[in-house]
Amino acid sequence: MLNTEDLQKYLEPNNFINRDLSWLEFNKRVLEEALDPNLPLLDKIKFISIFFTNLDEFYMIRVSGLKEQIRANIITSTIDGLTPYECLREIDIEVKKMLSIIDDLWNKTILPDLAKNKINLCKVDELTKSEQKALSEYFHNEIYPVLTPLAFDPGRPFPYISNLSLSFAILISNSKKEKHFARVKIPSILPRLLRVDKILNPNNNKSNGSHSAKFVWLDDLIKQNLCFLFPGVIIEQAHQFRITRNTDLSIQEDEADDLLEVIEENIKQRKFGSDVRLEVEKSIPDFMLETLMDNLRIKPSDIHIIQGPTALSNLMELYSLPFHHLKETPYQPKLFTNIDENETIFSVIKKRDVLLHHPYDSFAPVIDFIKEASQDPDVLAIKQTLYRVGPDSPIVKYLIEAAERRKQVAVLVELKARFDEENNIFWARELEKAGVHVVYGLVGLKTHAKMTMVVRKESEGVKRYVHLATGNYNSSTAKLYTDLGLFTSNKLICEDVSGIFNYLTGYSEKNDYKKLYVSPLNTRNIFLELINREIKHAKKGKKAHLIFKFNSLVDNTLIAALYEASGSGVKIELIVRGICCLRPQVKGLSENINVRSIIGRFLEHSRIYYFYNGGNEEVYLSSADLMPRNLDRRVEVTFPIEDQSVKNYIIKNIVEVFLIDNTKSRVLNSDGNYERLSPEKNEEEISVQELFMKSESYNIQK
Repeated sequence: MLNTEDLQKYLEPNNFINRDLSWLEFNKRVLEEALDPNLPLLDKIKFISIFFTNLDEFYMIRVSGLKEQIRANIITSTIDGLTPYECLREIDIEVKKMLSIIDDLWNKTILPDLAKNKINLCKVDELTKSEQKALSEYFHNEIYPVLTPLAFDPGRPFPYISNLSLSFAILISNSKKEKHFARVKIPSILPRLLRVDKILNPNNNKSNGSHSAKFVWLDDLIKQNLCFLFPGVIIEQAHQFRITRNTDLSIQEDEADDLLEVIEENIKQRKFGSDVRLEVEKSIPDFMLETLMDNLRIKPSDIHIIQGPTALSNLMELYSLPFHHLKETPYQPKLFTNIDENETIFSVIKKRDVLLHHPYDSFAPVIDFIKEASQDPDVLAIKQTLYRVGPDSPIVKYLIEAAERRKQVAVLVELKARFDEENNIFWARELEKAGVHVVYGLVGLKTHAKMTMVVRKESEGVKRYVHLATGNYNSSTAKLYTDLGLFTSNKLICEDVSGIFNYLTGYSEKNDYKKLYVSPLNTRNIFLELINREIKHAKKGKKAHLIFKFNSLVDNTLIAALYEASGSGVKIELIVRGICCLRPQVKGLSENINVRSIIGRFLEHSRIYYFYNGGNEEVYLSSADLMPRNLDRRVEVTFPIEDQSVKNYIIKNIVEVFLIDNTKSRVLNSDGNYERLSPEKNEEEISVQELFMKSESYNIQK
């Protein structure tokens, strides 16, 4: 293994890109998709929505963490040399640049293009008399009863503003010429965009065939009718604002009697975290802004001035319009057709390993695997890990059915899956009601591994069948995220999976896994050994090559190992969707390392690790990125591809294809910025995701 002392020489600030600034570069790439003139209009809007959703989470988790460090007087710099304060300052500069770009895009491109395509976002006073009348009735019947005006005066304290809630700051004056501050929350339970023709004809569910739509913002309608909330007083001014709070749950697991109850209570407290960011309309006057700042304890550096509509994450409502001419052509996943009439999914897996590449391959076989196991009288037990389940899970339904058929069902439901805790608590309780053995996870560790094992009684004895994956058991995200899944009955892999489930549900201390690498046990050390093996090949003058595809590269030790490999002559190609703290193409450090990132219609989520190994190529798939949290604080599984046919397919038809994309790829420069690739003159345009949509799957080829 690489000697960590030898790697110390690489741990210099200039050799690392700041993690948070690298994440902002990722979100900038998301924004660039919205700027792409070749992208259909509603897809541009989708990327604007994703950009703002990402940014909200970034402030709720990462920025809030930096502010906590500053409050704790932590002035130590991270490996890249930035202190928390310096990092916050850089974040503020970069975010405000991006907000300026998106304001310009919204006002100069998106709004005019929407209007050209007969999608109009109108102000209430721009509507016809009949439309205004219908909206007035809608306001009084559907919105007014939900609204609660909150006053602020000596007898009534400043109202508590919950996380991400959009509100009006209102200045009113009474008959005595006294002026007061009030707040009205814009209800999040109502659509942010109100479709006028649906309000005029609520019972007409048919498309009018003209592909036109007219909307008003819910906030604009409320603002027009504030007089009904404050009768008898004058509304001097009303301006929108929105607060972002710290939502990172702090759980003392070792002191919890019942983890489920502790997390449930923490979820309730999430909306009351410390203030992180205040977004306000550009038109808000200074005295109102000062009132908000004083009462929310917000500094000027925490304020974002918004020139257009606030909280554009709600734009996904527009994307849901059935205007297919304004979207990319819908994609239908390939179906798994290699099962004969007399075969079961188990008989297929018994003969050979089965690879699925989502969303290009349908997720249905994964659901069918659980369904068939729940119904098969020869199946004795089902064991599964669930991280992000989704709100309407067919997999959970079949697990419940299996338990009702008196099969042994054990499920690890990770309650600490950020922002999915509430959903996972619901499913944990539903599973428990059906008699499923539910485990909530290990103290101090998140279980992020994606594993299912089915135990079946057969003529030659009890046999195990396993599904391992890079992504979640979530049928919704499987249509949007690229992931790889493997069905296998490989004896050693199945034995290892059994051992991991015993580790998760009991007191097993097994650490001699034969085929699988398991975090936090040995993943980092194994990767160091495999990188070192390539270094040895390179030093002998042999070809040495690494190709890693993942979401994030943050771990300092592994980055240092990659620098050592580069200096030894190993060719390294990294396909990193999000954060990359490694600095490529630096003379004397990383000349042999190239980093690219691909942003497209699907979220790149698969983790693939390729080692040339002197011609005896090895491929591993994993639930883990190369981040300290994945290596030290999560249960993760990295699994080898043993079937030669599957391995060849992954190398030739997946990994190498990523390296020829010249339309959706951005290349990371040594300064930390990304440069978008474009085809050379007379060169064919290649989009890897488009190629995958057109190509045959591994299973069809078989």
